[in-house]
Amino acid sequence: MLFPIYFSKVLLYNVRMIRQFTYRIEPEYDSLTIREYLSLKGYPNAVFVQLKKTPESVLLNGVWAYMRTKLSAGDELFIRLEESTSSAHILPVSMPLSICYEDEDILAVNKPAQMPVHPSLNHYDHTLANAVCGYYNDQEIPYTFRCVNRLDRDTTGLTLIAKHMLSSAILSTAAARREISREYIAIASGKTPESGTIDAPIGRVAGSTIKRQIDFENGERAITHYRRLAYHDGLSLLSLHLETGRTHQIRVHLKSIGHPLIGDFLYNPTDTTIKRQALHSYRLTFSHPITGESFVLTAPLPDDMHCLFPDFS
Repeated sequence: MLFPIYFSKVLLYNVRMIRQFTYRIEPEYDSLTIREYLSLKGYPNAVFVQLKKTPESVLLNGVWAYMRTKLSAGDELFIRLEESTSSAHILPVSMPLSICYEDEDILAVNKPAQMPVHPSLNHYDHTLANAVCGYYNDQEIPYTFRCVNRLDRDTTGLTLIAKHMLSSAILSTAAARREISREYIAIASGKTPESGTIDAPIGRVAGSTIKRQIDFENGERAITHYRRLAYHDGLSLLSLHLETGRTHQIRVHLKSIGHPLIGDFLYNPTDTTIKRQALHSYRLTFSHPITGESFVLTAPLPDDMHCLFPDFS
């Protein structure tokens, strides 16, 4: 989705994050209301609520306008998004953060192992959310943590994070429509077929809040495509793409075909080749939420996986 933006910038005023956009209205949008136009651009209701709270956040040809105001071809529409609060229940913590890409709308981080994405009772101050909030807190920038793709605590790699409510809404919609493509790299036990598709439903294991299993009666459909990249010393290096996003999908599916991930304490507990499941979010392909530009981001394999397949790059 390409947006006809000819000017945009991010500013910091009195501990406020302000993201500004200027749109030139094209002929096909003539007679639409401002709200209708912005809705087509992916603006959610939460942004409309925020705009109504902020004086002069919507200007049409330099004049403060209502959302019901109709547009004409050639009009200049100015939008100012303002956020002045940070995530209320996330403690900002200064810690190392491996940033793969950042602009005024998105942040992509290479998440390490042993780091949950969100805080919980047992992981209050050492999560990715703590680190990202700490990163912006150190810059005195108010920030609300909005993660687009979640990873298990010990799955490493690319995690995409929205920097404001508009980019979050657009990316969340893209994720729901399967418009964000993710490639995982994994190391599995044994020699897998050269390629294949696993189409098997996944459900909870009775009595466990964490563990999953193949469940043809009550499970949700799950589809995983895989391709073997290399085989060495009893291990297969795999590239995987998911059509669905079930909890532990790759881990459960590979176990179901007799090739569980090495190091996976839940589904391959006797393997101690490495200290966590050998799964890495390697590549993200998506459209930028504001400009519509095609993006391809990659994160190199972590050392514990790379040492087993040093020729992979």
